[in-house]
Amino acid sequence: MRRRVLAFIAVAALAITSPLVAAAPAAAAGPEPKPLAAPVKLTVGYQKVGHLAPMLMIGDTLKRLGVELELVEFARYADARTALLAGSLDVASVGPADLAISLAQGSTDVVGLMGVGSSPKYVIGRKGVTLDSWNDLKGKKIAIAPGSAVWFQFAATLVEKGVPYTSFQAVNIQGGGANFDQALKKGEVDGIVTWEPFESIPVMEGYGFFAKNLEYSSSKAVGAELGMIMASKTAATKKRDAVERFVWAYLAAQEQLKKDPAKFAEAYAKLSGMQPDIAAKASRIITLGEVISPDQIKRQAKAFADLGVIQKDVSGQIDGAWDATFVSKALGK
Repeated sequence: MRRRVLAFIAVAALAITSPLVAAAPAAAAGPEPKPLAAPVKLTVGYQKVGHLAPMLMIGDTLKRLGVELELVEFARYADARTALLAGSLDVASVGPADLAISLAQGSTDVVGLMGVGSSPKYVIGRKGVTLDSWNDLKGKKIAIAPGSAVWFQFAATLVEKGVPYTSFQAVNIQGGGANFDQALKKGEVDGIVTWEPFESIPVMEGYGFFAKNLEYSSSKAVGAELGMIMASKTAATKKRDAVERFVWAYLAAQEQLKKDPAKFAEAYAKLSGMQPDIAAKASRIITLGEVISPDQIKRQAKAFADLGVIQKDVSGQIDGAWDATFVSKALGK
């Protein structure tokens, strides 16, 4: 993916005027669908992140409905997106920007189905470092994962705040979230831009803090959505009945967790492998239920094409690559 991060300086005044998408509670699933006449296999890519906890709850339900679920774990959204585009998956959990990225790369066999959740996002500072305002980033070493979902949120916020990307030293971190925490703990960086539970761990262990004035989930371009469920158009067409049941089962499980914070914390711990106390703290800041919309994705697509982060503006293609009927049917509408 082409990146011209220096473009942030030139476009710091980028006009993005659409209103923020407000967080909404997880919607109640409609009546359980009837089982399929013959079993259908669905291969679904996912990541071990808390907002995807419903993934581990739906296997038995789908089996009862005639869907054979095969879950394939990926460390990163980008890896799941690549596998989906290659035809290795029917459905995948990906980043909020991955539909626009896929379209910009020339893929026509993808369709967005729904978002998964939201949460406030803060830069995590190293204990003893001053991060009281965006100006305090100047000269600091900030660990990032270029092209990740949180990086998109962070970068869009910098643009809207008028903070030059070159005012701090961006330190690229490869691999999982634990690598960010280790870099912070060792003093190799002054702050990190990462995801849960790797945001809460430094705070709980005493070597980091939430920089509450450096919140970056509220940009007009990207918003607070944590992820997206995306399918191949092939699966959405040829295996539509199975995908419909997957969406229904996911929303039903999501509804259960939304209503029961203790159960959500337990599912979070099971999925992530985190200690129960860490999972409980991390789960409290997540609101399950989508906040993304086609209009939000259009704003992402245009903003990041303007910045050179994706190859071209595909905002005009979003409506044709988003299918809200899966969620509508699952909700009984």
